[in-house]
Amino acid sequence: MDIIPSGQTLGARVVNIDLAAALSAGALRALLRALGQHGVLCFPNQSFDTPAFAAFAKRFGDLEVNVANQFHEPDFPEVMILSNQTGPNGKPVGLNDAGQGWHTDMSYSKDIALANVLHAQAVPVRNGKSVGETQFRNMHAAYDELPDEMKHKIEGRTATHDFEKFWEVMRLRPGSRRARLTDEQKRKKPPVSQPLVRIHPLTGRQVLYANPGYTMWIDGMDRLESDTILDYLFRHQERADFLYAHHWTVGDVLMWDNIGTVHNAVADYMPNEPRYMRRAQVMATLDYPALLA
Repeated sequence: MDIIPSGQTLGARVVNIDLAAALSAGALRALLRALGQHGVLCFPNQSFDTPAFAAFAKRFGDLEVNVANQFHEPDFPEVMILSNQTGPNGKPVGLNDAGQGWHTDMSYSKDIALANVLHAQAVPVRNGKSVGETQFRNMHAAYDELPDEMKHKIEGRTATHDFEKFWEVMRLRPGSRRARLTDEQKRKKPPVSQPLVRIHPLTGRQVLYANPGYTMWIDGMDRLESDTILDYLFRHQERADFLYAHHWTVGDVLMWDNIGTVHNAVADYMPNEPRYMRRAQVMATLDYPALLA
């Protein structure tokens, strides 16, 4: 396989590899290193069925069944469908508003995610160009570029993350199909504390681990000071030189680092412009430093 960097703050294309085939230990190491280095990997022109898709994603860690527990591929609850399409009965076939807002998947969970994997089955196109890009921000760079005074303020600190925060923001949008979380869903994903700065398991470097979607407050800090610091950190992430955008093509498999990036799905497509993605959430359950040694 060949790994071709984008030349931007994030992103690389991985070509001359068939993800439906068995992945060797050497290829796994190479892809883990590339994921840490580039943050977002695109594998173009991939064609495989749901079992092969799940098998590829599972090489990198255990797969999470989303707490919403809906819109699965048949017999594969760990493979979620993201789509704006409806079936013959008029019911939605997938989650139509997934990821629309800056966040880090699974930061609301005690066990965090290593990566997300999406396979594009249908991509909305307008005037010959795809719409519905996915945007990313580089949280290695975001930490590196913090002033020393701010690094000192957040050193050793934790912040509370809550799944319900982002869910409610999405639920209250006009046209949302989301229902309120049930008590059972809330019990499965209670608020958790996460370090504001993590050591990345693939790079060994420090990353800023705070996102507008799920981060609530800095633990043990006066709320006004906490709000001020988090507002600063969220605005700091918005620097243009931290931004990378992926423009989808049918057959793309996109794999991104959920520890070293935050992401946002841009919903600039209409209901008559079909979008259909398979999604797998890879949890950080392997000994990645040992795999890379």
